[in-house]
Amino acid sequence: KLKGNLLLLLTAVVWGTSFIAQSKGVEEITPLAFIGIRSILGGLVLLPVIALLDFGKKRKGEKVIKVDKNLITGGVICGIFLCIATVLQTAGMVYTSPGKAGFITALYMVIVPIIGLFMGKKPSIVIVISVLIAVTGLYMMCIDSEMSINFGDVLIFICAFVFAGHILVIDHFSPKVDGIKLSCLQFFVCGAISTVLMLIFEEPKLEPILGCWASIGYSGIMSCGLAYTLQIVGQKY
Repeated sequence: KLKGNLLLLLTAVVWGTSFIAQSKGVEEITPLAFIGIRSILGGLVLLPVIALLDFGKKRKGEKVIKVDKNLITGGVICGIFLCIATVLQTAGMVYTSPGKAGFITALYMVIVPIIGLFMGKKPSIVIVISVLIAVTGLYMMCIDSEMSINFGDVLIFICAFVFAGHILVIDHFSPKVDGIKLSCLQFFVCGAISTVLMLIFEEPKLEPILGCWASIGYSGIMSCGLAYTLQIVGQKY
């Protein structure tokens, strides 16, 4: 349990810093192009990690978890949820500040226990108090005195519900499959959907994409490749 909590704490740190990279990225290139490239990059980063871990298990004589129905189903569903949530979040960040986006996105802390109630999972009083304290703290850190709601805020609020769904799907599949393989598959699914939508709705240009390589690289490697993988592994515990 301690290991899981520490992994999720590190996930939060990486996600917090990646909001800045994401905000800078969507200032330079279109949202779907940013999501598609960073997601595929996140998946590619994990391929050598998976290969090394599987090789190490084989050398030790341990069982290597192969691709099965649960992994494919979980990867596709997680990838769809991740794609919808990230598209809404990234599009919303075009119209609002990173701090505000971070606060509204983090409202999934409240949404997850509420959805859990309808699924028969009653949160403890400690969880309820912790959620209220965390949301209050986030509000004080992220929101200035002039509280206003714009189109971007609405998109990110909807994204918080989708991220809550993403967490619950991971909660269902992570104990059944290899967490790193699940993470890798969800990125390729998210990247594929985003790329198709990009080609339909946007006109991506190579020069601006190359110009924001730092934002894409940090978001793809750290936020996707590292943080989302830590989330899946952490939730297992």
